[in-house]
Amino acid sequence: MGSSPFDAWISNDEEITSLLSQDWDRQTTTVQLIASENFASPSVLAATGSILTNKYAEGYPGRRYYGGNYVVDEVEDLARRRLVALFGADHANVQPHSGANANVAVYEALLDAGDTILAMRLDQGGHLTHGSPASITSKFWNFVAYGVTPRSDDPSNPGELIDFDNVREQALKHRPKLIVAGATAYARRIDPVPFREIADEVGALLMFDSAHVAGLIAGGSHPNPVPYADVVSFTTHKTLRGPRGGAIVCREEHAKKIDSAVFPGQQGGPLEHAIAAKAVAFKEASHPSFSTYTHQVVANAQAFGAALAREGFRMVSGGTENHMVLLDLREFDAELTGKVAQEVLDRAGITTNRNTIPDDPRSAFITSGLRVGTAAETTAGMKEGEFATIAALMTRALRKRDDEAELLSVRNDVAALCANFNPYANFTK
Repeated sequence: MGSSPFDAWISNDEEITSLLSQDWDRQTTTVQLIASENFASPSVLAATGSILTNKYAEGYPGRRYYGGNYVVDEVEDLARRRLVALFGADHANVQPHSGANANVAVYEALLDAGDTILAMRLDQGGHLTHGSPASITSKFWNFVAYGVTPRSDDPSNPGELIDFDNVREQALKHRPKLIVAGATAYARRIDPVPFREIADEVGALLMFDSAHVAGLIAGGSHPNPVPYADVVSFTTHKTLRGPRGGAIVCREEHAKKIDSAVFPGQQGGPLEHAIAAKAVAFKEASHPSFSTYTHQVVANAQAFGAALAREGFRMVSGGTENHMVLLDLREFDAELTGKVAQEVLDRAGITTNRNTIPDDPRSAFITSGLRVGTAAETTAGMKEGEFATIAALMTRALRKRDDEAELLSVRNDVAALCANFNPYANFTK
């Protein structure tokens, strides 16, 4: 056995080993600002690459379709117990391979084909599985949408917040069987209480898609929807800082249907190596230091957004209360698209993603917005001062986007910054 979880990278496949090495360099010498990414701990990485990769385990602990599962039964039960304790839930399913799988499983468990779901508009912050025509979800269920309030020039009430009057109006009009709270590009806290009240008023179930904020919930820096929602789905990476995957927690009354929808309804054999890594992440998230981390994530996002605003960028909704900042690029530069900004920043060593903004006149492929997040570099140790520096570097790159020498200069400055904040500094490739 090697001394590092990364020793497993050393193999007789030189091409893959070379590519892994290249992405190690990319991750540790450039700034990672994608809001849905994080740096998993060495323990999570080690579990993800563990010997449990070898085990087939269709079914659930104590009810498997293959022999030899007495060890992985304990692994999965441990993950479920830790998750229930972390969120204060009745029941947990840790088998979903992704957040999208988790969402589809919830729909399958609680709804019949053709039932109506009320969810957030995709161009105002919702997710593909909240009813996009490109998603399989729209082929089986009838989605109607709520949105955000109009933008305002009043700094005390900037708008672009969830419009609960619209949520209630749509719910009364369409009488959905399920209301979905949660978003993929929304920088504010999402209060579960008014969603619960509206769901009760129309006799709907409530699902909270906490994919982006699950870690913030675990760390106490975002309201916990579990006491209010029938079901909460999420991803285990992003702010929760675990392996790539999904999970579901729910009320006991829905447990059997949820489990049946995940397996055999949607998935076959669970990825028990990933489930072991989820268990590691849940334990890490239960430590007091994780709460300190999530509060720093939010503080960093607020400092980052303020610094970007000083450089001329407009923050959608006027600010942030979670791990992300959604930028409207048009006030910074009316000709700059999200696509171009993402590509320019890539060349400058700053990894972001383009994103639509409310009432975006450009397509989802081009966009007028850019989404940035602070979870990963907060894990690496950066604080408010470093994010102010990153804002200045982004501005330099975008203002001089046609100057390759300046982009190289920014990239060198980024590398110098990252050299002091390497999340894997104690390990070698």
